[in-house]
Amino acid sequence: MLEKLNLLIPLGNFIRNKSIQNFFFLAFIQSSNVLISIISMPLLIQSIGVDQFGLVNLALSVIVLLNILVVFGYNLTAPREVAINSEDKTALSHIVSNIFSAKFLLACMAALIILVGAFGLGLFREYQMILVFSLLLLFSEASLPLWFFQGMEKMKLVSIANVFSKLLFLMGIVLFIHSPEQSKWVNFMLGFLGLGINLAMLAYIHTFLGIRFYRPEFSAIWKSLKDNVLLFFSSFASFISINGGLIILSFFSGAETLGMYSLAERVIMVLRLFPSLIVQAIFPNAARLYTEDRPKFYRFLRGVYVRVLCFGAFISGGAYFAAPWIILVLSKSELMESVTYLQMLSAIPFLACLNIGNITIMLVSDLKELLFKASCIMCVYMVVVTAVLTSVMGGVGLCIGIISTEIMVFLICLVLLYRHNRILFHGFYS
Repeated sequence: MLEKLNLLIPLGNFIRNKSIQNFFFLAFIQSSNVLISIISMPLLIQSIGVDQFGLVNLALSVIVLLNILVVFGYNLTAPREVAINSEDKTALSHIVSNIFSAKFLLACMAALIILVGAFGLGLFREYQMILVFSLLLLFSEASLPLWFFQGMEKMKLVSIANVFSKLLFLMGIVLFIHSPEQSKWVNFMLGFLGLGINLAMLAYIHTFLGIRFYRPEFSAIWKSLKDNVLLFFSSFASFISINGGLIILSFFSGAETLGMYSLAERVIMVLRLFPSLIVQAIFPNAARLYTEDRPKFYRFLRGVYVRVLCFGAFISGGAYFAAPWIILVLSKSELMESVTYLQMLSAIPFLACLNIGNITIMLVSDLKELLFKASCIMCVYMVVVTAVLTSVMGGVGLCIGIISTEIMVFLICLVLLYRHNRILFHGFYS
C-alpha cells in the first residue's frame, strides 16, 4: 500500500506541474481546433458547395496570413513578460494594456490593407465580399488573451473558452448556413463568436485577476515592435512556405480547382501538425540536456528522431492509401481530383519530420538568426518554384512545388547548421 502511495505522489506532482499543464492545454486547444475543422468540412461542402468552400478557405488563408502581422511575434515574447511580472499587478497591467493596444492597431492596419486592396485596387474580385466579411477574424486574433494565460500558467479557462466558441461555430453552420449565397457569413460567424468570447475573457482578467487597462504607451509599443520584427519576418516567411499554396493557386485556377485542392490541403495541414507538436513536447527536456549533458542530449534527440521518422512514414503511407476514403467521408462524393492532390501531398508529414533534428538543435542552441535565414530562403524558393509549376501544371504543379519545398528546407537547414556549427552537426549526425 505504501509503495502504491509513493508511486502516486510523484505522478500527482507531475500532473500538477504547471509547465506540463500548459503543454497539455495547448495541445488540447490545437487538437480541438483540428477536430472541429474536420467536422465542419463536410457540413460546409454540403451547404455551400465545393466552389464556395474553396473561396471561403481562400479568404481564410488571406486573413491567417495577415494575422501574422497582428500577432507580430507577441505569441513568443509576451508570455515571458507576463511570467516575469506576474506578481506585480501594476507592471502587468501596463504590459497587458500595451500589447492589446499594439495588436489592435496592427489589426486595424491589416484591415485597411484588405479594404484598399479590395475596393481601391480591385483585388480579390471573385471572393471580395467573403473576404470583407472575414475582417472580424483579425480583431478576434487581436483580442485573444492566450499569451496572457500562458504566461500566468492558467490555461484551463482559455482552452475551455476556445472549445466553446468553436462548438458555437459548428452550431451556427448547422442553423444558419444552408446555401452558396450564405458563404460570406461563414468566416464572419467564426470571427464574431471568437471576438465575443475573447471580450468575455478580457472582462474576467479585469474583474477577477485585478488587471487594469491603461492608455497605450506608444514609446513602449514602438520598442516592442522593434524587438519583435525579426520574429515577425521569420513567422511570415514560414507561413508563406507552408500555407501559401492556396493563394498562389488562386492566380491560375478557378473556384472548383481551389475547392478540390483546399479539401486535400486541409487534411494534410492537420497531419503536418505532428512534427511541430513533437518539437514542442521534447523542447524543454532537450534544452535541459543540451545545457547539462551534451552526449546525452545527442542520444536523446537521435532516439526521438528515429521514432518520429518511422511514425511520420506511417502517417504519410496511411494518408496515401486512405485518400479516396478520406475525401469520400469529408465531401460525401468521389472527387477524384481532390484524391489525386491528397495522394501527392501525403508525403509532406514524413518530409516535415526530416527537419525535426535540425530545428531542435537550432532552438536549444539559440540560433534564431539561422532559423530566420532558413525561413527566408525557404520562402523565396517556395514562391518562385510553385508559381512557375502552378502556371504550367495547375494544382499538380503546386503539389510538386510544395513537396520540393519540404525537401529543400531540410537541405537548407542541414547546410546552414554545418557551416555555422560543425560541432553540433557532427554531434547529432555522426
